[in-house]
Amino acid sequence: MSELYNLKVEVRNETGKSSARKLRKSDYIPGVYYDSQGATLPLKVRNGPFYKAWNQVGTTNVVELEYFQDGESYKKPCLIWSIDRHPYKKIYMHVDFYGVDLTKEVTVAVPVEVKGTPKGAEDDGVINIFRETLDLTCLPANIPSQVVIDVSKLEIGDNIYIEDLKLPAGAKVTYEENFAVVGLIPPMQEEPEAEAEEEEVQEGAEDQEPSKEEQPAEE
Repeated sequence: MSELYNLKVEVRNETGKSSARKLRKSDYIPGVYYDSQGATLPLKVRNGPFYKAWNQVGTTNVVELEYFQDGESYKKPCLIWSIDRHPYKKIYMHVDFYGVDLTKEVTVAVPVEVKGTPKGAEDDGVINIFRETLDLTCLPANIPSQVVIDVSKLEIGDNIYIEDLKLPAGAKVTYEENFAVVGLIPPMQEEPEAEAEEEEVQEGAEDQEPSKEEQPAEE
């Protein structure tokens, strides 16, 4: 297994909205570490190091949190589980770290990515991704960054289903339903009948609208 990305964080003793606002003004992001065993630990992390870690590991690679508590150093492997962003400012409001056991499987939502040019593109077929992410179960260190799907053989009307996917070694899906993930659909065209009806409505409205001469004069 390759060496984990190390991210230094600090334990925070104060919680609440007021404390969180002070942290953000001091260039920190408030956060929390928790795991499947029920352990929780309020943390704070500097903006710069977190942005660098986030850009490199995303949500699918394990990061090793390092912090000091009661004079001792700790290291915990985890995933960046969720991030709260400000609605319009480029600010991260809060981050959740989910602790993992590197020897036990986890289920994670992994982004879907398509590659290749479909055969049906010559007939103006349009790629439609029905599922943006897929839940994969595997060991934390084996989580792929994305599920890559080759669409080069698709004709219009063809779909690629769950059972057709070639997943990375050690990864599996746990869906009971064999649904379509990606498909090639016909080009979007407005129906002629709908266009004709719209024209008729517009013509009817023009016929009913009184001319300037017919409109009553203002008193």
